[in-house]
Amino acid sequence: MYYKTSYESPIGVLTLAGKDGKLVGLWTEGQKYQAAAIERTMVQQDELPIFEKTKLWLDRYFAGQNPSLEGLPLAPIGGEFRQSVWSILCEIPYGELSTYGAIAKRIAKTRGIKKMASQAVGGAVGHNPISIIIPCHRVVGSNGSLVGYGGGIATKVKLLELEGVDPSLYSIPTKGTAL
Repeated sequence: MYYKTSYESPIGVLTLAGKDGKLVGLWTEGQKYQAAAIERTMVQQDELPIFEKTKLWLDRYFAGQNPSLEGLPLAPIGGEFRQSVWSILCEIPYGELSTYGAIAKRIAKTRGIKKMASQAVGGAVGHNPISIIIPCHRVVGSNGSLVGYGGGIATKVKLLELEGVDPSLYSIPTKGTAL
């Protein structure tokens, strides 16, 4: 059974989803692909230990701290390729950015293949079911564009500012699906 609760944050209400004592989802209101991998209805349950741990993590994060993922059991639902991308996202340091291309190169090297499409990485990043904690907001286009955040560019900018990144150093797309 899947459980859910909500969390009031500076970027709006977040929905948290858990199963078997692990966090399986964290979404902003109206986020693209929200709960896409969860096949059943979620039952409201505010007092689960995983939700308490996650809310403490979020409290620290939104207070401008760099909380550790240690002790926060994450179980994003997705295939092997997406899992590999999400694992790399967790390695992007707080306040730093990476590109879809850099992640694609890393996956290609790991798999022993010549090339991996940045668009494939973008699809996996866009389907990240545990936003903020698995920091997909720290990924930008190779041209320095703040593209590709399912919660919207304005939310991506707020999260980056919170981490001390100056978003004015990056371009904001004027058209596309991530707005």
